[in-house]
Amino acid sequence: MNKIQGLEQFLMQGNFQIPISSFIVNLMLAAFFAYLLGHVYVRFGAALSNRKMFARNFILITMITMLVISIVKSSLALSLGLVGALSIVRFRAAIKEPEELAYLFFAIALGLGFGANQGLITGIAFIVMCGVIALSKKQQGKEQNKNLFITISANKPRNVQFDEVVDVLSRYCPDVVIKRLDAKKDFFEASFLVEFEDFKKFNEAQAALLSLDDTLALTFLDQKDLSV
Repeated sequence: MNKIQGLEQFLMQGNFQIPISSFIVNLMLAAFFAYLLGHVYVRFGAALSNRKMFARNFILITMITMLVISIVKSSLALSLGLVGALSIVRFRAAIKEPEELAYLFFAIALGLGFGANQGLITGIAFIVMCGVIALSKKQQGKEQNKNLFITISANKPRNVQFDEVVDVLSRYCPDVVIKRLDAKKDFFEASFLVEFEDFKKFNEAQAALLSLDDTLALTFLDQKDLSV
């Protein structure tokens, strides 16, 4: 019984009040850096999904993480309880691109840093990591010259062959880069990063692709304006 009481006293002694002023400052800094992270992702990201829409989640994720860490660090009992709570939480959002997961961890790391009241270290790390992202993107300049993401999909395709799709794109595009391929017996989807010299080539490629199979569907995501 004495051991149980001693454990309870130990857990209670670990509680301390969070200074409101520092909490508000860290919360505002977390939101600001998450906002900057969203702009970095939109500017330098290469995911095929809507980057602006995905980046809107960063502020909320960062602030929630910062709030959880701020509360948990004030109590040993809460920190132990968090372990049990996380054991029943499952993250089931569909992450199609590894880059999306990396930026989510980046946002969570910002929340952890400000929640632990390590604003200076977190700010320095943010600047360095954004610099690395910008430099790595600059080295991929050749890929950035391509102006369109093309997603080609078909349900229960009859005549769609991957080689034929690549051949068609190669006839009308100076360069073709495969970004994603999902091929099953009753489903086909491939994403390419390409460049069209003019709008005429774009229309010709579209017509040639649609002629391969009646079930084919095309999705185009514009990277920069096409010359008409």
